[in-house]
Amino acid sequence: MTPIVLIPGLLCTAEVFAPQVAALWPHGPVTVANTLTGETMADMAAAILAEAPPRFALAGLSMGGYVALEIMRQAPERVVKLALISTQALPDTPEQSEQRRTFVALARKAKFATVLRHAISAMHHPDRRDDADLAAVNLRMGLTVGVEGLARQTAAIIGRPDSRPTLPAIRVPTLVLVGDSDPLMPPQRSHDMAAAIPGARLVVVPQCGHATTLEQPAAVNQALVEWIKD
Repeated sequence: MTPIVLIPGLLCTAEVFAPQVAALWPHGPVTVANTLTGETMADMAAAILAEAPPRFALAGLSMGGYVALEIMRQAPERVVKLALISTQALPDTPEQSEQRRTFVALARKAKFATVLRHAISAMHHPDRRDDADLAAVNLRMGLTVGVEGLARQTAAIIGRPDSRPTLPAIRVPTLVLVGDSDPLMPPQRSHDMAAAIPGARLVVVPQCGHATTLEQPAAVNQALVEWIKD
């Protein structure tokens, strides 16, 4: 069976993939990568590669997708399948980078939990914004990562390269998955990624915001199991 490496997003721990680990484990041993160290995407990717099996299936969520694309630049021969979930190939605009710096500054100055609660409610599908259990998971993960973890991850995100030139060179079975109402990663960006990767499969999850793995775990699990079995 093929080993599977999952890379969490910004302010996420392994808990973001809890439903997927249970679904994927019968198809191969699953590892959730550590994204709490490293100052750049290159650092994060190198650290994950140092701990990963010689060859593996790779899935990245949001920021984890940025890291996954960096792994595809550093060691494409080690990745046998790729899944890009709620992510994009585009770099930040200067305005986006400034918004990220402002968020970190606010997190350092104000009560971190309050800042997190506001950010969490904005990223979910409108139907899930009052879901206390969903919000609690996101808040718990964010507090675990902490303000300094947020600052390190944000610096890496701001400094990431444009991954669009990487996409046409990807030669492994690739799944691109996005929520149909993702406010952070507009679905058109996933359409564009899938079109640029030879043979990629695009899945748009209905009634879903940015936190796809937690908002619609059954749909995400189905897509990932089909991806790993294909």
